[in-house]
Amino acid sequence: MKLVAGLGNPGARYLGTRHNVGFGVIDELARRHGVGFDAAPAEALQAKWRRDADVVLLVKPLTFMNLSGQAVSALSRYYKVALPDVLIVCDDINLPLGRLRLRANGSEGGHNGLRSVAIELGSMDYARLRIGVGRGDLGRDLADHVLARFEPDEMPGIEAAVARAADAVETWVVDGLAKAMNTFNRSDDND
Repeated sequence: MKLVAGLGNPGARYLGTRHNVGFGVIDELARRHGVGFDAAPAEALQAKWRRDADVVLLVKPLTFMNLSGQAVSALSRYYKVALPDVLIVCDDINLPLGRLRLRANGSEGGHNGLRSVAIELGSMDYARLRIGVGRGDLGRDLADHVLARFEPDEMPGIEAAVARAADAVETWVVDGLAKAMNTFNRSDDND
C-alpha cells in the first residue's frame, strides 16, 4: 500500500487557496481514478485507488495545516505503510507559480505542514512533492498570501500545475520516485 497525502485546511473558507493546492491534487487523482472519499480511521478523508494488487490511499487531513502530521502518522501506522511508500503533496512559496519539485527527503523549508509530518513520523525521510504558489508581494504578510485564493491570471498556471502534479504522483506510484523526479523536476517542463 502507498499513502499520498495532500496538505491543506478543511472547510469552504479555504477552498481554492494557495495553501490547499495539495488537496487539489488529491481531488484530481480521485476524479481520474473514479474514487470517492470516506471517513478515515484518523482525522482525515480517504479514498482508495485500487491498481492491480495494490492500493493507493489518497488522504486529505481534516486537521488544520499545522497539525497535518497527526492524520498522516495515524494512517501510516493503521495501514502499516512503510516510510518509503508515503508521499506528501503541498504548496511551496519559495517556488515560482506552477513549478514542481519532488524530493526523497529534506527539510520542511519553513512549511508548518511538512514540519508537523516530520515530527509525527519521527523522520524527515519521506517523499514530498512541492507545488510552487509563488511568494507574491514581499510586503504582504505571508499567512495572508498562502490563505488567499489565486488571482484570475494565475488560474491557468496553477490548474496546469495541479494536473502535472497528479501526473507526477501517478508516475511515483507506477515507476518510482527516481523516474518521477527525473521527469517532473525539469524546469523547462514547469515554466
